[in-house]
Amino acid sequence: MNTIAQHIAQVRATLPEGVTLVCVSKYQPMEAIEEAYAAGERDFGESHVQELCAKHLALPKDIRWHMIGHLQTNKVKQIVPFVHLIQSVDSWHLLQKINAEAAKIARVVHVLLEVHVAQEQTKSGFSPAELTAILPRLDELPFVVVDGVMTMATNTDDEAEIRRCFRAVESDKWAVRSMGMSDDYQIAIEEGSNMVRVGSRIFGERR
Repeated sequence: MNTIAQHIAQVRATLPEGVTLVCVSKYQPMEAIEEAYAAGERDFGESHVQELCAKHLALPKDIRWHMIGHLQTNKVKQIVPFVHLIQSVDSWHLLQKINAEAAKIARVVHVLLEVHVAQEQTKSGFSPAELTAILPRLDELPFVVVDGVMTMATNTDDEAEIRRCFRAVESDKWAVRSMGMSDDYQIAIEEGSNMVRVGSRIFGERR
């Protein structure tokens, strides 16, 4: 059975230069993250605020934590002091809340805008039209920097549909394009992704 370090090496061998690997560590124990850290990884993604805060407290402080799950406005203040990147900003209201909490501690917070292009209605995010509409208003938020976009493709084996999702993002407009997970990240890279969120290929199935 391969180790986490071996899994990381296998994934990294498939990544072109300039693509950031975010190790999706949600539900994984501290020891698993420590193994990935020892293998050189510094970018880790979590989906739940309570788990993210606990791991931030317990693990090395040079880890760059990415919030990749749905973020409730009443929990924003818990992660604003330390989070590296909030990838899952799915509403103007949430952007305003992040800006307000960041202003209280005079810290600029970097975010990605989540774009909804998949067929499942359960996935959240801005439609491409909504995204275009809010861009002129970003100057209203001095403590938020929008680095780019994040999206998830439809959960399907249909490669054409997966490619359609990634192409719908118009990735050439954005500095950071967080697209692609364990099952589809190589397709996402072909379609313009420069940040991938990989969990099960590194840590195995969730424990």
